[in-house]
Amino acid sequence: MTTRDVFRRVTGILDRIGIQYMLTGSFASSYHGAPRATQDLDIVIAATPDQLRALAATLPTSEYYFDPQAALRALDREGMFNVIDHSTGWKIDFIIRKSRPFSRTEFDRRTEVEFEGLQLSMAAAEDVLIAKLEWAKQSGSERQIQDAAGVLRVRAQLLEQQYIRAWVRDLGLEDQWRAAMAAAGMHP
Repeated sequence: MTTRDVFRRVTGILDRIGIQYMLTGSFASSYHGAPRATQDLDIVIAATPDQLRALAATLPTSEYYFDPQAALRALDREGMFNVIDHSTGWKIDFIIRKSRPFSRTEFDRRTEVEFEGLQLSMAAAEDVLIAKLEWAKQSGSERQIQDAAGVLRVRAQLLEQQYIRAWVRDLGLEDQWRAAMAAAGMHP
C-alpha cells in the first residue's frame, strides 16, 4: 500500500462520516518545507461523539487497532488517540481540535491542497510552523525546530510574518522561534 493509498483511505472515511479534518505534523511540514520520511500521519479533527462511534464502526478490528473509548476520552480532554493499520504498520494520530484561540484559528485557516495526487485539507504554512514551535517547546525536540526551519527556508517570502510573530508572542514561543530562525540561517 502506497502513501497515497493510506491518505485516500483515511480521508475518504473522514469525508464519508462528515468529520472535518486538517493534515498537520511531518507530512504538512514536508509539504510546506523540507521533505522527510515518516510512517505517522497526524490529523487534527473536529468530531462529535457520534462521529467517533461511526469511525469505530467503519474500521474493522481485523484490519485496524482502534480503541473507541480512548477516542472518546481524547475528545473529552481535547487530546489525541491513534489508529494503527495492521497490514501496513501506518500509525494515524488523530488530534482533537482544541477550543483555545490558536487551535480554532489554525483550523479555520486550513486549505485544500493537492498532495500525493489527492485533494486534502491541510494546515496553512504559518500554522504548521507555529505548531512545530509548540511541539519543540513541549518536547525539547530538535527535529521540530528543523521542521520549522525547513518551512522558513522554503516559504520565507510567502509567510505572513505579523501573524506568526503575534502567535509566537501569545504562545510564549520566542526561544523556539529564534532557534528555528537560526537553523534556517535567518536573523530574528
